[in-house]
Parts: sequence; C-alpha cells; structure tokens
Amino acid sequence: MKIGFCVVNYSELPVDEVVDIALAHGYEAVELPSYTDNGQVDADELLKNGGAKEMAASIRSKGLEISAISNHADSLLVMGPHGKDVDSICAGTPEEQIAFGTKSMLRSAQLANEMEVPVVVAFTGVGNFGRFNDWPWPDGWAEEEARFVERYRPILDKYKEYGVKVAFEPHPNNIMYDIHSCKRCIEIMDNHPCIGINFDPANLMLTGIKVETFINQLADRIFHVHAKDCEIVEHNLHEGGYWMYQGNWGALNRSTRFRIPGWGSINWRNVISELVLIGYSGVLSFEHEDVIMSRADGTKKTIEFLKPLAIIFTKFLCFSKSSNSPDCFVICFSFAC
Repeated sequence: MKIGFCVVNYSELPVDEVVDIALAHGYEAVELPSYTDNGQVDADELLKNGGAKEMAASIRSKGLEISAISNHADSLLVMGPHGKDVDSICAGTPEEQIAFGTKSMLRSAQLANEMEVPVVVAFTGVGNFGRFNDWPWPDGWAEEEARFVERYRPILDKYKEYGVKVAFEPHPNNIMYDIHSCKRCIEIMDNHPCIGINFDPANLMLTGIKVETFINQLADRIFHVHAKDCEIVEHNLHEGGYWMYQGNWGALNRSTRFRIPGWGSINWRNVISELVLIGYSGVLSFEHEDVIMSRADGTKKTIEFLKPLAIIFTKFLCFSKSSNSPDCFVICFSFAC
C-alpha cells in the first residue's frame, strides 16, 4: 500500500513541479487530472505525438507511479444536472453538455490507456438528485437509473476495450452516493467489469455512512482510494445534522468539515486494516480539501500521519470453502507487500 498525491492539490503549478513537491515529502504516487481546462494536463495535446507516454515515463523515472486519471468535473455532465448549474464547465443545451461529458470520459480512457494507468476517477452525476426521495413521484429514481444505464453502458464498454476501469466517487448529487445506491448501480449495469468505486471515506462519513461497512460491502469494486478526512463537529451536529451542505465550509457553526487525514473523525487504522483484508494493495491518494489547514502544512502532516500506518507486510488467516467439499473449509496464509 502506497501513499499518493493528487496533482490538483497545487492546481496553479505545472505537473513537474507538483511531482517534485510530492517526491520531496515522500509520496509514492500521483493522481493526474484530465478534465477540460484543468490547467495542468491537456489530454488532447498529450494524445498527439506520444506526449502521454512521455509524461508518464518522466513521472515514473522519478520513482513515482500514476495511481489514477481524474475526470471529476466533465464526467458530471453525462448524467447531469444540466443547464446553468454546469455552464461553468460547458455552456450549452443539455444535449450539448451530455455530448461534452461523454467525449471527455472517452478521452480520459484513451489517455489512461496511453499512460498505462489502470483507472479513471469520476462522478456519475444525476439529473435530479431530489428524486432520491420517493415523494412526490415514486418512479423518479427509476427513471434516473434508466438514464444511467443508457448513457454510461456504452462508455463502460469502451473502457473495457481500452483496458481501463472507472472508479466512481460516491457523493451526494450523484446517482451513487451510499452503499445501497452503489450496489444498485453495479447491479443494473449487469456487474460490468469496468464499473467500480473510488472510495473517499470523507464523502461517506458526512452523510452518516459507516466507512468500514462500506469497504466490506463493496470490497471487490473498490478500484482506488482517496485519503481525505471528515470531522464530525459534535457540538454543532444537533443544528446542521450530517447533510449540511449550505454555507461556508469554514464557518464555526459547521456540523461537518473536510480535513486532512488524522484531523477528522475517521479511524484510519480501521480503514487501512479493512482495505488490506479485502485485498486492496493500491494507493491512498491524498486530496487536500481541508478548510482550516494550508496546503503546505497539510501535505507535510498527511504523509507524516499516513506513512507509519501503511501496511507493507501482512500475514493473516483466510478461510474459504473447499472446492471438493462444501462442508470443508481451507485455511490459507496470505503474504502481501
């Protein structure tokens, strides 16, 4: 298990400078953006004349791996919302915005393939998140699910051709936002091999989800992990509850706040242990959204906190049923680096 760094933590700097920052602090991987106008990675340009392979080789030559390609912004437009809500990403009609998001997601798959990166992190989006409440129209959410299959199944099929997977990040205002909705979306996609999860425990905790339970329930679909914490501000919880999204995230009366790992309410020892037990040996990619701490301070404190917790060698008992006798259990030892 390695500790990685989201390049957009320093979105105003070029990739090579952020790579050097990550390397200097002891991070072992980076997550690169691919959404339009991100200011760091121009996917269209990199896909010309071998540019993607050159960037990937340059990063790896410094001893870092590339854990994922991130397309959070553009991916939202595949499902929505549409209209003025997302005009800052792509101004146009809903049809034009859907086409924009779809094209960007396919371009991200091509970029990941060229750079030999296994996964693209994305948001599912949703046309009308208010339909998660079955009143006043009980069939509203089923309509959103039908649109999800219609629009994302062809994208997932293309990802399979490229040998890349999609790790959707559960989050409110998306059709995948909790354990039930994630399982349901995988089910209606007929368990497509390329649909999975970017596990961001902070997004889940601020909705009241037990993050350890999420890991266990979605075990084989966790393709990537974000290292981000959520502080449950107990003395304010009775006012705003878990779903407090309005207002300034740095205000004193917040009931939840995004923090760097170790400064929130997530038990990272539990999280890392559960990830190891489900067989996840990938990267914990640090995403800085702390409303109190500076990026420089967060970058330093996060690696100092997580590095000692990363399990680099494990030995545990695994119980599985014997193929010869359903009543016989096999005990096996598992070693992982």
